[in-house]
Amino acid sequence: MTTAAPDQLTVVSVRPFGADDLLEALRRTPLHGFDGAQPYLGAELELVTVDPGTLAPAQRYVLSEGVCRAHALRAALAPHGIDPFALDGGVWITTADEPDIETPLLPPIVELSHEPDGRVVPLVNDGLHRVYAAREVGALLTVVRATGVPTEYPYYALALERGWDDVVALDELPDGFQKKTYRQPTGYKALFRDFNAVYPGIQQARKATNPAHLRA
Repeated sequence: MTTAAPDQLTVVSVRPFGADDLLEALRRTPLHGFDGAQPYLGAELELVTVDPGTLAPAQRYVLSEGVCRAHALRAALAPHGIDPFALDGGVWITTADEPDIETPLLPPIVELSHEPDGRVVPLVNDGLHRVYAAREVGALLTVVRATGVPTEYPYYALALERGWDDVVALDELPDGFQKKTYRQPTGYKALFRDFNAVYPGIQQARKATNPAHLRA
């Protein structure tokens, strides 16, 4: 959300928007490849409240700063009557250190994913740090859940075999750290869901660490 230290996070303005606008925009989310195909266009998107521990991570790490920021954001939004663990739509947020920039805050996005072993799991596509933070404090979490996604456009990474036991908290990403197990190790980002295309700023670029044999 901001480059400030988590304990200095101050929200100066909020501009909420409703669930209908949120879900309609997310339906238009394109893929990086496949000529920008929109996997959610005919899918069912809904807001549901879940136990975050029941969700399936695909990413092998969280950054400690990102988890701290999720907790700090929750505290900073409380005076505005908004709980990022229980959003009924989305919010445009302005912070004290970036007063001219509105940043979108959406519920985490979860997709019912068909895994190679036959399982269908609620896979976290976006918002893993908030999912992790909610799990830490035992809070329920409202997410956007996508069902009925075309099987030819699966999420670009697989669910971790041991779930949350395979997720490590890191202060920074080490070189050579493989972030996910990709369905298509060559050109794996073709299936990447580009949420920034519909809500600019919602996805943040992380340090490139994947081993050289993986090609985006």
